[in-house]
Amino acid sequence: MKVLIVEDEVRNANKLSRLLQMLDSEIEILAVVESVKECVDWLKNNEEPSLIMMDIRLEDGLCFEIFEQVEVKAPVIFTTSYDEYALKAFKVNSIDYIMKPVREEELEQALEKFKSLRSTPELSDSIKDILGNLYKKEAFYRSRFLIPYKDGFKTVKVDEIDFIFSELKITHLVLKNKSVIIVGQTLEELEDELDPKIFFRANRQHIISIDSIDNIQNYHNGKLKVGLVKDPQREVIVSREKAPILKNWLNS
Repeated sequence: MKVLIVEDEVRNANKLSRLLQMLDSEIEILAVVESVKECVDWLKNNEEPSLIMMDIRLEDGLCFEIFEQVEVKAPVIFTTSYDEYALKAFKVNSIDYIMKPVREEELEQALEKFKSLRSTPELSDSIKDILGNLYKKEAFYRSRFLIPYKDGFKTVKVDEIDFIFSELKITHLVLKNKSVIIVGQTLEELEDELDPKIFFRANRQHIISIDSIDNIQNYHNGKLKVGLVKDPQREVIVSREKAPILKNWLNS
């Protein structure tokens, strides 16, 4: 069995490779790719794998973009940190998903399901149907926050947010009126909840909105420095690896 792994975290990819080969010595890991672009390029230039293990959120976007750019005939098992209710359709269909962190017994069950279904002629059509339904689910993002206020609560709309930063493990929403609100979610959680067309994870400490950007300057070693309209003294440095992703985001 020839397997392609699509995963942007090296530790997760290594663990997945190790578990797959431990569960089935005949499994051959064809490649590990880390991004939508790299996966599309690989699929265009290589023979179709027997199976694809695919993370949903990659370093340059959601994996569903892959299916828009290239025909994928191989069955897919997703590994994801997403809530199981958003993906429950996979549990009753011909492809499966595994919640992270990947556990050996769940991976074994998913492989057994794949092996029992791979001879089914309807497999490819089923994959397309499920992906279509899942992609529609991904179109829904957080629109507001419920914030404790005085003796009750108030709502803050997402379109009021200018940028978000984390400091001492506390997440702060900076609004367009320059007020700052503390929320309980981590930046990792908010990255999944906010519309990626409007918000960009610039680095470990910042998520910026497209309207928050005042200027972008070249920084040393291929990095970029983003200047913010509401907080010009704040330095938001984008890594060399993320710099082209930021440019593509702004140019889309």
